[in-house]
Amino acid sequence: MSSASTGPRSQGWLWTLVVAGFFSQTALNLVRPVTTYKLIDLGADATAVGLVTAAYAILPVVSAMWLGRLTDRIPGLRVMVGIGALVLAAGAAALALAGTIVWVAAASAVLGMGHLIFTIAGQSAIARFSPNDQLDRGFGWFTAAYAGGQIAGPLVAGLLLGDGAGIGPGTRAEGTTFSMWLGAALALTVLPVLLPGIIASRGGTRGRGTAPGERRRRAVLSAPAPQDDGGPGRPTMGAILNRPGVRSNMLASLALLAMLDILTAFLPLVGEAHGVSPAWIGMLLAARGAGTIISRGFLPYLSRRIARRILLMGSLYGAGICLAVPALVIDTPWATLVLLFAGGIFLGLGQPLTMSLISESVPHSWRGSALAVRLMGNRLGQVVMPLAAGLIAAPLGPAGAIWFGCAVLVGSGVQKSLGPAR
Repeated sequence: MSSASTGPRSQGWLWTLVVAGFFSQTALNLVRPVTTYKLIDLGADATAVGLVTAAYAILPVVSAMWLGRLTDRIPGLRVMVGIGALVLAAGAAALALAGTIVWVAAASAVLGMGHLIFTIAGQSAIARFSPNDQLDRGFGWFTAAYAGGQIAGPLVAGLLLGDGAGIGPGTRAEGTTFSMWLGAALALTVLPVLLPGIIASRGGTRGRGTAPGERRRRAVLSAPAPQDDGGPGRPTMGAILNRPGVRSNMLASLALLAMLDILTAFLPLVGEAHGVSPAWIGMLLAARGAGTIISRGFLPYLSRRIARRILLMGSLYGAGICLAVPALVIDTPWATLVLLFAGGIFLGLGQPLTMSLISESVPHSWRGSALAVRLMGNRLGQVVMPLAAGLIAAPLGPAGAIWFGCAVLVGSGVQKSLGPAR
């Protein structure tokens, strides 16, 4: 389907993705902070938390490129989005049933796979159907939905686990189990969001009484990928990575996303060590998500006035500086809240910018594969960085894990500043 049919009057497919993204991310961000509390109940230390956090990204590391090529070939993406939601729900249910640290790690790997399938399908739909001048808008709204889930999920988790902090292993088991089941149910709500469009694309588009614009709107997520005339060849990983700017933007994306994982996994540990309740930790993580959703709402305006590279560097430096301080002042929750909100603003700018920059760096027919390579790099970072953070946390405490993530952000900003202007 040509980009002409994806203008402002036919953006129903994008809003379907946005709603589905919100529900899936609410589920994910309810489950992931609670996973740390479940590990505490099982007697895990900071190193074990790092290992389980890394396990979340193990399956995506080996499957991201294959899934990206699949999105470039398959005729429709809506069903793939639904499959991602189902796998996400299965991971949350497995976490609810988990009784050992090893089982928690395995369930986290399933959860990460579901998130990967959902994200690759959604991002590929935007890259496929949005014209270049609308990429920031499409990715911005999609990731804003993710940020909305990053607000709602931790708030719900905090409410469910309550005000108790430092109360010892095993005492929150009922609350953590219920939270996991609720996360599975929220992931499944994606399916009724998608179902009307699946029915419409298979049958409704043949109805004579349906307006052409409405038929296009309903069928976009089931349309075949556009083909470039005289295409540039097979989008191998090496060919994608050799495109100018791709590796630099992948490093930035990796650092930004891994920082989210480190915050989600280790801020509850910092709070537990300082007697900060799960309810407050949920509010702090939600404040980070609120900053992110605000910045993504303003991203289309900013990207029309400031070069994407400059915005990305500001995102890396700003997030690295703002997020280094909260662990030092967590005994003053309101100061921590403000700092995490500011850090969320900077973090929120970076991810959609890297999607747009990488999408524009490759031929149109490579975009699904290029975004999959980006996601594979993200997941590799989500394996390596939490492992390193867990090892650093052993001698320095859980705050050291967060400072490590901030150092990587600033280092990526330095690399971006010194590299080519792409």
